[in-house]
Amino acid sequence: MPTLELAGVSLGMREALIVLIALVAVYMLFVVLRMRHLRRSVPSAQAASAPILDELSGKKDDSGLSAFRDEAAAEVDTDLPEVSRHLAEEVLRSGLEQELAQLRDEVDAMRGELAALRTDMHQELASLRASQTVSPIYGDAMQLAVSGYDAAAIAERCGIARAEADLVVALAKSQAR
Repeated sequence: MPTLELAGVSLGMREALIVLIALVAVYMLFVVLRMRHLRRSVPSAQAASAPILDELSGKKDDSGLSAFRDEAAAEVDTDLPEVSRHLAEEVLRSGLEQELAQLRDEVDAMRGELAALRTDMHQELASLRASQTVSPIYGDAMQLAVSGYDAAAIAERCGIARAEADLVVALAKSQAR
C-alpha cells in the first residue's frame, strides 16, 4: 500500500480517506448554515418591499393614506403569483425546448453512426460471402474483385492468370446482383 512519509509521520490511504470524509462533513455543515442564513433573510426581503410600494404609489407613509398603500400592496400581491406562474412556465418551456433540440441533435448523430455501421456491415457481409463461396486459393482474388479492382490488377497482385482473374471478377459481379 502506498504511504507518504512526512517528518516521521506516515500517511496512507486510510488517513487520506479520513481527511476526505472530514472535508465533506465541513462542506455539508457550511451548506446547512448558508441555507439557514438564506431562510432568515426572506422575511427581511418582504419588509424591504414596503418602501418600494410607497415609492410606486407616490405617497409617503406619514401622509395618512395608508389605505391606498394597502390597496396597492394587495394589487401587487395578486399580480405576483400570476406573473411568477407565467415566468415559471416560460422557463420550463425554454428548458424543454433546449432539451428537445439536444435530443434531436443526438438522434441525428446516432442515425449517421447507424448508417455508417450499416454500410460497413454490408461490405463485411459481401466479403464474407465472397470468401465462403470461392476456393481458398482464390479468396484474396475474390475480395479484391468485390472491392472493385479490375482483372489485370487482380491477376498481378494474386499471381494468377488473366483469364482466372476475369472469371473471379465475373463471379463477384454475379453475386453482387
